[in-house]
Amino acid sequence: MARRGLTHLDSRRRPAMVDVGAKEVTHRIAVAEARVRLPAGVARALRAAGHRTSKGPVFETAIVAGVQAAKRTHELIPFCHPLGLENCQLHIEHRRAQEIVVRCEVSVHHRTGVEMEALTGAAVAALTIYDMCKALSHDIEIGSVRLLEKSGGQRRFTRAATGHRR
Repeated sequence: MARRGLTHLDSRRRPAMVDVGAKEVTHRIAVAEARVRLPAGVARALRAAGHRTSKGPVFETAIVAGVQAAKRTHELIPFCHPLGLENCQLHIEHRRAQEIVVRCEVSVHHRTGVEMEALTGAAVAALTIYDMCKALSHDIEIGSVRLLEKSGGQRRFTRAATGHRR
């Protein structure tokens, strides 16, 4: 089961879902983040308004959207297995003057990992922040959607420090 290379191809090189039936059930955890860069005026206005817009509380709404997205990842990404997530936590911080960091941590006891669920949760939360702030400016950037760490499967992954505080 530890073959390298593309895993979502069958013996005839056609797209296929990976058979995880023979894998061991383990506690799988994944952490992902997305970064939202705001124009200076938008960042000031958002902070001054307590991170609320006319659409409502920005961070709280993004957290709900991120959890919903993580739970429905298998409906969005064709070969993801449906998983009954045991935990999904989103944390959103307005860290630097113009940067919001969204962090999504997901866990499950299963035969397959939850990297895609964590990435999807972080990305959709970031998109929700964009949606709720776009009336202030369309010059908002979403970037650096990335896996920070994963554990519980055959391979553990921890992103090397890149100057970003976690």
